[in-house]
Amino acid sequence: MRSVIVDKAIYSGGTRRDIDGDISDAFDLARQDGECFLWIGMFEPDEAEFDLVRDELELHPLAAEDAVSAHQRPKLERYDDTLFIVLKTLTYIDATSDIEVGEIMLFLGRDFAVTVRHGAGNPLGPARRRLEEAPELLKHGAAAVLYAVCDEVVDRYGLVAHEVEVDIIGLERAVFDPGARDVTADIYSLKREVLEFRGAEDPLVPVMQEIVKGRVPECGSTREYFRDILDHLLRVDEQVDAHNELLNSVLTAHLALLGKRQNEDMRKISAWAAIIAVPTAIAGIYGMNFDHMPELHWTFGYPLALAVMAAICTVLFRKLRRSGWL
Repeated sequence: MRSVIVDKAIYSGGTRRDIDGDISDAFDLARQDGECFLWIGMFEPDEAEFDLVRDELELHPLAAEDAVSAHQRPKLERYDDTLFIVLKTLTYIDATSDIEVGEIMLFLGRDFAVTVRHGAGNPLGPARRRLEEAPELLKHGAAAVLYAVCDEVVDRYGLVAHEVEVDIIGLERAVFDPGARDVTADIYSLKREVLEFRGAEDPLVPVMQEIVKGRVPECGSTREYFRDILDHLLRVDEQVDAHNELLNSVLTAHLALLGKRQNEDMRKISAWAAIIAVPTAIAGIYGMNFDHMPELHWTFGYPLALAVMAAICTVLFRKLRRSGWL
């Protein structure tokens, strides 16, 4: 049977202490010692599995329901003395150029932090290791967990933005390659991924702004750290907007080039049709079977007709070639 609790520990004075036994005892210990906090990491719990944590911490039923069901937009909400934060995680898939979206729900109290992860993307392990290697940061309490998780998530946004930019450059080259295939479907596919990207990072901007402006007292001692996150997030937000606009331009240019190539094909077809029309017309006249045609009984009549056809077709071919139709 799988364990939904991926990691659990008590942090006191900047150091980690592993939890042995029932987590309810760890909650009691964290409450008794005002200088420590508890961090529990969970992976895709169902309602029954999350009930123990919810009951011990007296979490709001609506927040607990969101944490279990997932599919929430990035947001920050307050339920009594507990903060509830939703983050979207992004993972770039090299093989398909897709962006895989996951979620992290974080409950933050005075002496606890509970993270609930959904999806394959896992920035929580690196965030926990980073915190444990920075005792000074851990001394800020549970707010340090929120900072570390947000910083790791936003840093991954930057990596995904770079990969998307590489894909766009590849599409640009394909669009302007004379022998390239039709990449309209690829452009639409990447544009859809960029819109998913925007849906993950854009709603997070006002959340970080609220923290930086000091409207979240729990994060007061870490505001400077969150300002750095906001700077990185705004940079990513600008990149995503630029990527979206650039994809619109690439699609417009691609459709224009397709139209131009189709026009060139139609001109070539029309030019060859004009050339073929000449011998067709002459052959049609000769096929009418008149009895009184001067050249019918002339030895050179047939060769002369063929020569006239060839001469007219040659003249038309040269004129059309000189005008760029062929």
